[in-house]
Amino acid sequence: MASSSSLPQTWRYRVFTSFHGPDVRKTLLSHVRKQFSCNGISMFDDQWIERSQTIAPALTQAIRESRISIVVLSKKYASSSWCLDELVEILKCKESMGQIVMTVFYGVDPSHVRNQTRDFGIAFDETCQGKTEEKIRIWRQALTNVGNIAGEHFLNWDNESMMIEKIARDVSNKLNTRISRDFEDMVGIETHLKKLQSLLHLDDEEEAMIVGICGPAGIGKTTIARALHSRFSNSFQLTCFMENVRGSCNSGLDEYGLKMHLQENLLSKILNQNSMKVYHLGAIQERLCDLKVLIVLDDVDDLKKLEALADETRWFGPGSRIIVTTEDHEILEQHGISNTYHVDFPTSEEARQIFSRFAFRQSYPPYNFGRLVERVTKLCSSLPLGLRVMGSSLRGKKENEWEVILNRLENSLCQDIERVLKVGYDNLHENDQSLFLHIACFFNLEKDDYVMAMLSDGNLDVRLGLKTLAYKSLIEISTEGVVVMHKLLQQMGSQVVQRQEPWKRQILIDAHEICDVLETDSGSRSVTGICYDTSTIQDEVYIRAGAFKRMRNLRFLSIYKTRFDRKDRVHVPEDMDFPSRLRLLHWVAYPRKCLPHTFCPEYLVELNMPENELEKLWEGPQPLTNLKRMNLNGSKHLKEFPDLSNATNLEGLFLDNCESLVEIPCSIGSLHKLKYLYMANCLNLQHGPTHCNLASLEVFQLIGSRNLRKIPDLSTNIKTLVVTDTVLEEMPDSFRHWSRLTRLCIFGCEPTLEKLPDFIKYLHGLTVLQLLNLRKLASLPELPASLTSLTVASSVLLETVPFSFDSTIEILYFPNCFKLGREASRVITTIALHAFLPGSKMPAEFDHRAIGNSLIIRSDFKRFRICVVISRKEKMEKDVPKLLCRIGINDCYVEKLILQGVQRIETEHMFISSFDLLDKDGWLQQDNEISFEFSSTSLEIIECGVQIVAKRMEKKDALGSLLKHKAWLLLLVHGLTLCY
Repeated sequence: MASSSSLPQTWRYRVFTSFHGPDVRKTLLSHVRKQFSCNGISMFDDQWIERSQTIAPALTQAIRESRISIVVLSKKYASSSWCLDELVEILKCKESMGQIVMTVFYGVDPSHVRNQTRDFGIAFDETCQGKTEEKIRIWRQALTNVGNIAGEHFLNWDNESMMIEKIARDVSNKLNTRISRDFEDMVGIETHLKKLQSLLHLDDEEEAMIVGICGPAGIGKTTIARALHSRFSNSFQLTCFMENVRGSCNSGLDEYGLKMHLQENLLSKILNQNSMKVYHLGAIQERLCDLKVLIVLDDVDDLKKLEALADETRWFGPGSRIIVTTEDHEILEQHGISNTYHVDFPTSEEARQIFSRFAFRQSYPPYNFGRLVERVTKLCSSLPLGLRVMGSSLRGKKENEWEVILNRLENSLCQDIERVLKVGYDNLHENDQSLFLHIACFFNLEKDDYVMAMLSDGNLDVRLGLKTLAYKSLIEISTEGVVVMHKLLQQMGSQVVQRQEPWKRQILIDAHEICDVLETDSGSRSVTGICYDTSTIQDEVYIRAGAFKRMRNLRFLSIYKTRFDRKDRVHVPEDMDFPSRLRLLHWVAYPRKCLPHTFCPEYLVELNMPENELEKLWEGPQPLTNLKRMNLNGSKHLKEFPDLSNATNLEGLFLDNCESLVEIPCSIGSLHKLKYLYMANCLNLQHGPTHCNLASLEVFQLIGSRNLRKIPDLSTNIKTLVVTDTVLEEMPDSFRHWSRLTRLCIFGCEPTLEKLPDFIKYLHGLTVLQLLNLRKLASLPELPASLTSLTVASSVLLETVPFSFDSTIEILYFPNCFKLGREASRVITTIALHAFLPGSKMPAEFDHRAIGNSLIIRSDFKRFRICVVISRKEKMEKDVPKLLCRIGINDCYVEKLILQGVQRIETEHMFISSFDLLDKDGWLQQDNEISFEFSSTSLEIIECGVQIVAKRMEKKDALGSLLKHKAWLLLLVHGLTLCY
């Protein structure tokens, strides 16, 4: 099969038919022509061409310009050398140009055609008389090949017309499997169209249907709709793509006039009549109710416009399909459109391909541009519009020019992107605009109930506003209730704030303007929020004591650093007055030892003050009923912990690295809504939290507190437990009832633990077990059968593992476990989907191998395991080390991060990973050249190998990501990356 690049630029004929005229009834041919005409299919047959000894050039050209050839094989077909030459030319086009060939066996058995026997063979033998042996051989081969093409057998049909109707449908469907060249290079287009096709139910010819395509601006809705229109338009009598319905309103028209204007536009387009006039709103139904039409209404922003153009499906003929693209899902719901395709963001791999096609005119970046491409895709957060615009703007630029442009774009949105994204914002009600800007500046990636709590005392209907923004694709709300605003929309929101007139601004984000306001006491009552990045200023800032007094409506104060440094540029007077109704106090590196005595936390929802100089917060109990989150991480001088008995709605308490803290007060037992409690590296803690048996508590972390010897009593609802080995000396009675515990992480603090407690085997819900830096651990106990992931790091005495070759565990990481025996290593490398362990000898099953970082194999199998032998480079990069794998499939390339966070491996290690290669836009063939190239800035790649596991390539497996499994050696404990 040839590639699509060898196909003709245009197809003059849809279908070419080859048959022996005297042998096929004229009624059959007329019926075929009629059916094809009804389906909009142009047909060429050769009956009008004068016969001669060789087929005419016009006939050869017609064959080559047809997308499908139908060969009607009758008993006398082979009696015509003309037909046989036609057949040879048709099969040449099939082989060289990918032309589709369909067969109809009209009164003849396929085996008679294949073998040239019976009446068919007799006719063939007569035609061969006087012909050269080469000619006869070519004809025989053509007949054998065409006889092997499955087709319609006339004798199997009782009704000839039904057979012809089926052939016409099959032809129509096959024509619709190809897509215009305009969309061939769009990454992921086939996946989109397949999902849409399942919603369209094109086989249902009985009724019309309206289908929606919904998603945020710039995600590709219009492009997908155009590709869909291109692919399926041949199946309809009339088609129309009505672009930019949003911008099609004529100013000065009332509602009735607008609807008339829209109907005129649609009918003018679909009937191909310029400036068509209509005189009533029944015109569309009147003209189109008996016609099978395909209409795309693109970028619909108003329900009235949709009602004007497609109010009811009965306006259109049976089998009609109306496609509506919109950013506003509510419009579809209000119109009763339940069949809706929500366009998802591309995967990270697809995002790289989209960008690369515009930046480099190929599907993958040049080797030295990999890091910059990652930076771009992160900057664009995989929004196709951003990837296309930035790819085009960076095309042909040198590497140093990329750096300059990207630095600028990280602070200022490209005009072409902003223009598209801002349309949705501009059409919002002013209350919803305010909500949008507050999310962009303060509350992105927060839960919806948290956002509502923050904004509950204003004049905004936050619940309705969130729903509106979600409907209009300006935010998403996850199944867990997290509010997600795309990074480019967030950046657009920041630019909207900066361009507002100073006296109208509700939110201050410009660092120099904020400096001026705080030092000159010039704030206004309109300000509700301050978002102040102190790392962007060079000079010292001295806040005046009354700086916040005039900002009576200030609710959200966020002072932070995007670039870490130890210099404190902001100075606060002792008698400074905080705003009285503050709901968010986020202040990184607060410089004073205590909050002002006038500070009132009554309205606070979040107190977020990491890396501060505080020794205490306030005196005595305070009104804290609104408080949901308290983050005091890095409060190294904090000695007095506040009384939290009134914080009855507190859900998260974060106290990592509070080195001076000695005890946690018993008031913590009053926090009956507490879900997360983190206390890492509270070095001087003498007494752990008591009364922790809270039904609400799901995640508890207690590590680095060397004086504690016991885990507090926890409720049966605990899900994640992260502790130091020292606290395992005495287990609470409740541990046997931790049936919901799914993750247990034990850190070695004082290297004395030689054996893990047996209680682990009773944790029947445990799926992840991480044992880190237990250097004297010599053996592992019996582990629960539920376990799917085990990490044991730096247990230098460990020799055996407690599972056999029939274990179902998937992930086994044993970095720096140098004494692992041969049998243990063999078990690990055999059973695990992903493994990491000391070793320099490639396991025997990896029979495709190469010294160095790359190898090439040929295979028609799709399931693989890779093995890479690595060691540390002498000079390691400052970034967390990464191992990348670049895979090439028949000269198409993708790059994947397969391992991350492997610091301080002291000898050579083996990393093993398993994955499936799944077809991406037709990359896979029956015999594939597959290359693997591994790279890392901090790891030396010594040897690499591949094991072909099973399962041949199948074209039907054409969905999914290229690498089904990802293995990351990255352990996160409340934002802390743990490296070995």
